[in-house]
Amino acid sequence: MKEDFLHYLWKYKKFEIGHLKTTSGEAVLIQSVGQHNFNSGPDFFNAKLKIDEQLWAGNVEIHVNASDWYVHNHEQDPAYDNVILHVVWEHDTDIYRRDGAVIPTLELKDYMKPDVFHNYKSLFTKGKKWINCEKDFASIDDFILNNWLERLFFERLERKSKMIENLLEASKNDWEAVLFKMLAKNFGLKVNGEAFFSLAESIDFSIVRKTQSKQTGLEALFFGQAGLLVDTIEAAYYLKLKKDYQFLRQKFKLNNIHVLPLQFFRLRPPNFPTIRLSQLASLYAEHHNLFSKIIASDDLDYFYDLFRVETSAFWKTHYTFQKTSKPSAKALTKPFIDLLLINTILPIKFLYAKQRGRDVSSDLIDLAHKISAENNSVVKGFNNLKKVANSAMDSQAIIQLKTNYCDVNACLKCAVGNQLLNK
Repeated sequence: MKEDFLHYLWKYKKFEIGHLKTTSGEAVLIQSVGQHNFNSGPDFFNAKLKIDEQLWAGNVEIHVNASDWYVHNHEQDPAYDNVILHVVWEHDTDIYRRDGAVIPTLELKDYMKPDVFHNYKSLFTKGKKWINCEKDFASIDDFILNNWLERLFFERLERKSKMIENLLEASKNDWEAVLFKMLAKNFGLKVNGEAFFSLAESIDFSIVRKTQSKQTGLEALFFGQAGLLVDTIEAAYYLKLKKDYQFLRQKFKLNNIHVLPLQFFRLRPPNFPTIRLSQLASLYAEHHNLFSKIIASDDLDYFYDLFRVETSAFWKTHYTFQKTSKPSAKALTKPFIDLLLINTILPIKFLYAKQRGRDVSSDLIDLAHKISAENNSVVKGFNNLKKVANSAMDSQAIIQLKTNYCDVNACLKCAVGNQLLNK
């Protein structure tokens, strides 16, 4: 038995409420269970209860065992002086306020609905599985699941927007600068994301603005800050970048001491940081005022056109500075652009609208539904149980579900878990 299950029972009245009595025989009538408190203090605020013909307004505290009141030292905490009912699974001792008055106690185990308790034990039985409800996930009503996935999608956008909010505060609301940092991070993908972000952090965006008229200038800036222009290489392209970077470094007093080292190991050549940095430079050389263009459109094809950029000519025959490779055009692919949309564009559009008091939820849902679902172990795992990830909105939602609910056994806060408990 876990305390959060007792919270669930009380909050949703999942017990026989018709003839409740305290452990001392007083009748209890629930007019309001109160407001669930997720911070310190009693578990439910402002409950309204009729106990033995006396109407009470105050707080409710919930424990597995009544003696937990003393384990948690509530008898010494004035925040618990206004507790009007102690709800427990097992009444193993009487509880007193600081003034010595007995607190009425309701022992829930005597009023438990057998089917709810059976479903709870089934859901949390050990020895399971990938997720607690994997045997029953396919039975979940589609309407309930789809509404839950929409909510989870926005929960994930909220989580991703926290980093953007912090960057905005640090940059004094320079949205273009923040977009650059977020794009740089996501151009680096999982392996080099933090290194690319540290690179972007090392460059004031005003320098990007001043050098973006020429792609070679941006490449010199990015490669130099990344520490890739310190070798002795005689290629003309490399020498030009090195010379240009030395000029930029002196002119703008650049420092890359805090830029994290780039990783090439175990990366497919198209994801080498050299290729991704050249593509990022190409994007900013081709598109000035990129943030304004992103905010102005919700058209997926427009975004594909906007981000379909290639490397500079040198990288069409190279993956590294030293070695020539078979010629190929190295443009951003549709799956890569989808990742940029999911991890950068959607969160930025969400936060920008939120800060301006605009509701663009339907536009974001429509756009996310048009983007292909991600292909990872979480998405595959859920699709093996029930085909749920048909778009990026779905895949983002189930990643949120797995990470913030399934992995931490938060089934009682999950719409899927709630339906299974009430079947």
